[in-house]
Amino acid sequence: MQTDQQHKDNIPGPLVDQYARTISYLRLSITDRCNLRCLYCMPQPADSSSLVKCMDLLSYEELLRIVTVAVGMGMNKLRLTGGEPLVRNGVMDFIHSLAGIKGLEEIRLTTNGVLLHEKAAALYQAGIRNLNISLDSLKPARFQAITGANLFAQVWQGIQTACDLGFKVKLNMVAMKGINDDEFVDFARLATQRDIQVRFIEFMPIGNKDSWDKSRFIAAEELKEMISTVGVLEAISGSRMEGPARIYRLTLPDGQTGHIGFISPISHHFCDKCNRLRLTSEGRLRACLLHDHETDLKVILRDGGTDFDIQQAICQTILSKPKGHTLQDDLAGSEQINCQGQMSRIGG
Repeated sequence: MQTDQQHKDNIPGPLVDQYARTISYLRLSITDRCNLRCLYCMPQPADSSSLVKCMDLLSYEELLRIVTVAVGMGMNKLRLTGGEPLVRNGVMDFIHSLAGIKGLEEIRLTTNGVLLHEKAAALYQAGIRNLNISLDSLKPARFQAITGANLFAQVWQGIQTACDLGFKVKLNMVAMKGINDDEFVDFARLATQRDIQVRFIEFMPIGNKDSWDKSRFIAAEELKEMISTVGVLEAISGSRMEGPARIYRLTLPDGQTGHIGFISPISHHFCDKCNRLRLTSEGRLRACLLHDHETDLKVILRDGGTDFDIQQAICQTILSKPKGHTLQDDLAGSEQINCQGQMSRIGG
């Protein structure tokens, strides 16, 4: 059997898929557990049978090995997701270890904000500078109805703390007709009041059929029209670091400005620019959020696979990356949901 050293000359160069997209970004779900139960993400009651058992989660050592291999192949950007990543014990030490990986240029974090006030300073010290915070309502009672927890004040305190410490903060709001559509303007105004980018995300049909209701869907263009009633939206050129969001500058009549993003995976999908892979909390590598094909890296790790074996699995996953999803066609026809993976497991 050849060793990693003997395979050295065969290590791939830039990670390019069959549609000429360079893959440089890994989303790493470190747990499927969460301290909220958002209706579109983890709608069922907490049930130990629906959660990944601790022994089935990748250990931090296994995660570090995968990230090290991926970075060595050219993936230089990492986002930590969940579930809620801050609920996993030892996460701060893990982040410090990640920061020591040569070639990893940036580590970002997506959080629901519940534990952010108490952990923000440590995150900043560990080198995190960019936070995506999920928030679907500015009304405490509605927040509780959406998330199943009366924790709005705690989340808002965490957002304020993050802003005060100097994090670059993005608020992610899942737009749902009949749920929070009367708050879109309030969220847009928030972007002009603090140094926060507010991003509106189209409601996606992911998971079991009970978590998806087509009548709740609002397209990004309709969102833009609603927000345009309070100010002028001007498209600005986004950088590759903005990911899937189309960014606009909102200018209010009084001159206040802020930045608004629209993430429209259904009405205006961004598949042609997708540069990411996703690793689930139990070690399954996905080339697309909306396709359920997965490569089991945990089996490779625990069966004694070499780093080259991991590299080959990553390359094969990239080559299997589809040109795009088919949600628009699927929903226009049978309305069959082809992505059965639970959002809390996949990592969004």
